[in-house]
Amino acid sequence: MAGTSKTSKRTPQTTIIKVGANEFGKLPPQAQELEDSVLGAIMIEKEAYGTVADLLRPEVFYKDQNRLVYEAIRDLAAKDLPIDILSVGEKLRSMGTLEKAGGVVYLSELTRRVASTAHLRYHAEIVSKKATARDIIALAAQIEEKGFDETQDIDELMQEAEAGIFEISQRSQKRDVTQIDAVIEEAFARMDKAAQNTGSISGIPSGFHALDKITSGWQTPDLVIIAARPAMGKTAFVLSMAKHMAVDREIPVAIFSLEMSNVQLVNRLIMNVCEIEGDKIKTGKMSKEDSRRLNTKINIMKGKPLYLDDTPSLSIFELRSKARKLVREHGIKIIIIDYLQLMNAQGSSFGSREQEVSIISRSLKALAKELDIPIIALSQLNRGVEARTGIEGKTPQLSDLRESGAIEQDADMVCFIHRPEYYHIYNDEKSGKDLRGLAQIIVAKHRNGATDSIWLRFRGKYAKFQNEEEAIDEDELSTVPTGESFSIQSSMNSADGATLNSLGEDLSQYQL
Repeated sequence: MAGTSKTSKRTPQTTIIKVGANEFGKLPPQAQELEDSVLGAIMIEKEAYGTVADLLRPEVFYKDQNRLVYEAIRDLAAKDLPIDILSVGEKLRSMGTLEKAGGVVYLSELTRRVASTAHLRYHAEIVSKKATARDIIALAAQIEEKGFDETQDIDELMQEAEAGIFEISQRSQKRDVTQIDAVIEEAFARMDKAAQNTGSISGIPSGFHALDKITSGWQTPDLVIIAARPAMGKTAFVLSMAKHMAVDREIPVAIFSLEMSNVQLVNRLIMNVCEIEGDKIKTGKMSKEDSRRLNTKINIMKGKPLYLDDTPSLSIFELRSKARKLVREHGIKIIIIDYLQLMNAQGSSFGSREQEVSIISRSLKALAKELDIPIIALSQLNRGVEARTGIEGKTPQLSDLRESGAIEQDADMVCFIHRPEYYHIYNDEKSGKDLRGLAQIIVAKHRNGATDSIWLRFRGKYAKFQNEEEAIDEDELSTVPTGESFSIQSSMNSADGATLNSLGEDLSQYQL
């Protein structure tokens, strides 16, 4: 007890000297003189508001009086009315906030404090950065308080912290206006690069010739939505593309699978590459020909730049972090997400699922622009398709997208996968085309090109799409809908993604 008492007598003196000077004496980041100067300049200089309007919001002002004054200025500017000391005073009076803002006397003082308007934008940038610093401090304090709460779920807290930082960064990001010459040079550089390619493909080829003619390959920085009803083969479609890009052409590809495990995806790839039926892979009971084909072709998948991540319920904030790392460390050129509706935006509050999906789709588009790569996201269609009849009625439409408003608006391209045979439609009455084993890929929205549709061959038992002109055996034409997934569970859940090069152990059971 004596020791404790002794310590308690010394502690207050030490605390007062150390903490009092460094902690209790701190003020939030602010630049009140610059705030006054900026507001005064806006009321003096006719064009001043337009110079700083993109930088400032009422919330960035530390002084309550200045916040009220700027609100009045912004309202006047929105109505294209003159901005000066008299009009601002009258606007404050009509809003009932003139006295809270310091009255006409305070407005006069603001204008008298302006030495020059020459550095107005620079001063406004400082005011804005001080506000951002205050936002970060407030978020950190909130996270710190919750961190001490033992009932708080740590995963949710991390999501909330990342969401908060993301929101602040989005709010503070500003891009300067670019004079056209630099943009013209970049456009010419891209055209020159495209001209050096053999053929007409300027983007990342899908491997489907007819589709690449429409898209010229997947372009940067497009957000591409590929949508379909269940069992249409969405995952098989993107895996067929991934195989062409990563395995055949060695273009680095990342797949984020929210529905299937890594091993399930690799089983699909084995079916695709080795042309072995899924049931045989599940049971391991293969013919000698199957075993020979497996042992011959499985090695072409190893060491290829294909990266898999099967994190369940992936948030948009986790995706951003992982995608940046994959691009930085592995040079990823395209990202595939299976599928959009299984993602979440944890850490933020939403009034409805539609609002959350809106944030997710908008964030995916922003991520594609930031990384300058195409992002392909799979999406479900609503049940409206099932209620319609006939070959045209069963064809998907943009309005069939779940939470369609946000997804349709943010996407640069929307493609649908439609297999008429799934609905027992085996012939096109207009053209007489045999639709067995065929899938229609419909480009329903194309922001930078034409919309059209093409036909691909769908080989359900191999979970494989291929060009229509590629020959197959007649007995492969099946009218039985295929959409099964496999029961093998993944033991991998790497935060950085698992590359196919590291899956040799997991595939060893199939080396028959």
